Amino acid sequence: MEATTILPILKKKLAFLSGGKDRRSGLILTIPLSSDQTSMEELSATLDYLLSIPSEKCKARGFTVIVDGRKSQWNIVKTVVLMLQNVIPAEVSLVCVVKPDEFWDKKVTHFCFWKEKDRLGFEVILVSANKLTRYIEPCQLTDDFGGSLDYDHSDWLNKRLVFEKFTKESTSLLDELSIINETDKSSGHELLSELQQRRFNGSEGGGGGQGAWCPMEEELLAQPQVMKLLDSLREQYTRYQELCRQRNKRTQLDEIHAKVMQVVTWLQGPGSELLKTQQAIGDSMRTAQALQQKHEEIESQHSEWFAVYVELNQQIAALLSAGEEEEVAELKSLQQQLSDVCYRQAAQLESRQNVLQAAHSFHSTTQELSQQLDGLLGMLCADVAPADGASIQQNLKLLEEKLQTVEAGLTSLRQKGSLLLEQMCSPPSWTLEETESPGGDQQDNVQQIQSVMDEMQLRKQRCEDMVDVRRLKMLQMVQLFKCEEDALQAVEWLSELLDALLKTHVRLGDDSQETRTMLDKHRKFVDVAQSTYDYGRQLLQATVVLCQSLRCTTRSSGDTLPRLNRVWKQFSVSAEERQHRLELALSFHGNAERVLQQMCVEAESLDEVDSSGKTLLDRLTMPVIFPDGSEQYFGSPSDTAVAAEGVREPCLVST
Repeated sequence: MEATTILPILKKKLAFLSGGKDRRSGLILTIPLSSDQTSMEELSATLDYLLSIPSEKCKARGFTVIVDGRKSQWNIVKTVVLMLQNVIPAEVSLVCVVKPDEFWDKKVTHFCFWKEKDRLGFEVILVSANKLTRYIEPCQLTDDFGGSLDYDHSDWLNKRLVFEKFTKESTSLLDELSIINETDKSSGHELLSELQQRRFNGSEGGGGGQGAWCPMEEELLAQPQVMKLLDSLREQYTRYQELCRQRNKRTQLDEIHAKVMQVVTWLQGPGSELLKTQQAIGDSMRTAQALQQKHEEIESQHSEWFAVYVELNQQIAALLSAGEEEEVAELKSLQQQLSDVCYRQAAQLESRQNVLQAAHSFHSTTQELSQQLDGLLGMLCADVAPADGASIQQNLKLLEEKLQTVEAGLTSLRQKGSLLLEQMCSPPSWTLEETESPGGDQQDNVQQIQSVMDEMQLRKQRCEDMVDVRRLKMLQMVQLFKCEEDALQAVEWLSELLDALLKTHVRLGDDSQETRTMLDKHRKFVDVAQSTYDYGRQLLQATVVLCQSLRCTTRSSGDTLPRLNRVWKQFSVSAEERQHRLELALSFHGNAERVLQQMCVEAESLDEVDSSGKTLLDRLTMPVIFPDGSEQYFGSPSDTAVAAEGVREPCLVST
């Protein structure tokens, strides 16, 4: 079918192939129904003509049919959809019926296309014009549906008419030339052979006898004319063959040039605009992931054009191997232009992908560091009330570990921030133009990254300052616990000294020398106790200072000082009693020894011995009375008896 036979119908634009493709690379066939009554016969003829244009390979991919029913009635739309079943059932993959916003809502419920899918052989969906991009990319839709694909029906029809005329005339001319070549070549060679044969036979007769044939003059002249015509035919046929070959090559070059310009125009136009609008890096992991998904969609759109680039590159390579010098130069120029643009766009896509990956890693580290800082801050804000010094040491160790983790996280954030800035500011590895200075969005991104790192540094510094304060406080608490433990230990030591004094320091010595020695040891023993008491007092004074510094009013160390003072008073009373007894014993032994050394014992000396002995014995039977009124004896009764016996013996000897 030729366009000229249905030209008035084609001018009505009942249907058209815009050149757009669906996501399966199938052609998009658009049927724009109008408010006027549409002739189904004319629409069927239009569809038959349009379906005769694509190759079988294109048809195998299937068609997506857009039935624009926004200006038509529902019954016409339904009729058109059902008609597609008879006209192009096998080639249709999807039918998108563009409906008005609210006009069909009630009527559509009476006929559901999805229930008719098996019978129709294809899927039918009802969709609003603004939602058609869910199924077809905007760059593959005409402006009637909010797309960016240019389509001029009049221009397309004029080109089809010129193409069909050229094809028809060229085919007819080639057929005629082929017929002329074969027919004239055959008849011309036969004529030339016959003329040459007759000339040969005529010259063979010799003497011109009867019956011999003599060629006419025009027959002799015809031979070179026939030969000249045959040469001209060969030359003209060869010339026409070369002309057709050149035209075929020119057509191929023009088609390749058009496809190259189509790829270049999209990559430098809509493709570059898509990348220019995607400059953000997000402010969180969630937004960064959303930007990565958007970038994957952009890469998917580019991949279709890159596939066309690969196909064109293969076609150009095939033509280069058999092309002439002028054609080779043009093809190489096209190939270079196409490669430069594609590689540049691919490099920009890769650069953008690297930036988004670095941004996602940066935001992930930021989120992790923020959580670590929150945990550290929570630990610092909690009250410290450990039970003992070991608990404080454990908490201090945990605090230091958390601070080290934060420092490591901040270091990692700086590294990833530097990498992100480097990715953003570095030009792609493949570039054709001078690198543009960073735009406003880029500068905002740089400021955002720097702001995040500065904020994290400030938060870390604040936590570090709080850690220093908490560390000092915890070390003071460790010291407080240590002072309390040591003070209690001093009380225990002093109690042990008191116990030893009362239980083991009973003997008074057998003579003055031994008693004097025991008195010296007793003074040293008291000095040790005094040192222990002073040490305990100092520790308790330190705990008071630490508690004031820590504002710790609930500590139980206040009862340690009364215990220490009580034990010390008991020890002091006991020590004084012990020293008094030793001094009485020393006086007693001195008097007794002087009596024993006298040759003539005076009664007065004996009275002194007797008096000091009785005083000492009376002292041994007396208990130690503590400040609280309690009493305690030195040693056991047997120990006291032994000590008393040691006093009585000298008394008996001296008397």
